[in-house]
Amino acid sequence: MELGIHVWTFDHPAGAAGIAPELARVGEATERAGATWLSVMDHYFQMEHVGRAEQPMLEGYTTLGYLAAHTTTARLGLLVTGVTYRHPGLLAKIVSTLDVVSGGRAALGLGAAWYEREHLALGVPYPPVAERFERLDETLRICVQMWDRNDDGPFDGTHYQLAETLCSPQPLSEPRPPILIGGGGERKTLRLVAQYADACNLFATSPADVRHKLDVLRRHCDDVGRDPAEITVTVLYTGQTLNDGDVAGFATEMADYAALGVHQVMVMPPDGNVADWIDRAVAPAVPRVADLRAAA
Repeated sequence: MELGIHVWTFDHPAGAAGIAPELARVGEATERAGATWLSVMDHYFQMEHVGRAEQPMLEGYTTLGYLAAHTTTARLGLLVTGVTYRHPGLLAKIVSTLDVVSGGRAALGLGAAWYEREHLALGVPYPPVAERFERLDETLRICVQMWDRNDDGPFDGTHYQLAETLCSPQPLSEPRPPILIGGGGERKTLRLVAQYADACNLFATSPADVRHKLDVLRRHCDDVGRDPAEITVTVLYTGQTLNDGDVAGFATEMADYAALGVHQVMVMPPDGNVADWIDRAVAPAVPRVADLRAAA
């Protein structure tokens, strides 16, 4: 099992001036620790169920471009891109750019978006949930076509029409940047995972919950003729064991997920002192969970 780092807060004791230096340290600490994934959120405001909307929040892809210059091996992505925030042709171009400037380390994390307040506040259209999933389906198809070196023709969908899907330069990742779909919705989200994704991201609420979601995903894979083994299973860890410094206890928790076939767990720092936390908590955990991969 591999460890990834998901940064969700940008509070810093020095204020806004301290954010960029701290992010540089985060990239360097991620490399030292041997973590294989580094992501940030795709929000305009901080989520209200974890803080105040007024707390600092950076634009995601600009932040990843900065982190690309301070990392060399970690895969970079948003966990996850809100489908409503960027036109899909532009989104494919942005991820392509990130992939090129990072040396082939970009991923497209994508979801249906949910934070109504930030949409309304900044004037971003917020269609009903059914339409957001329709747009998610079309966005996935557009990105795949944009990254097809043999197809720069038009795309004619219900919500999006592109006269050309020309994307130059093409991403360095082969055959394209991996697509990760976040969420565990059993009727729509996991079906889209089966149809389009290279990876899924589920909440690590419990091994029983994840086992159930993976059973649903396998049924969707059967329906579309997909081998579920082609899909990398990742989870977002929201527990406190690692934050409390109990590396052994965290590894014990992760053993149950590894046994289910989870390939990677993303962990979240408890506060804005992210680089110190990576050195203190993540670095010793990386080899402990790597052993689980060999045993699973």
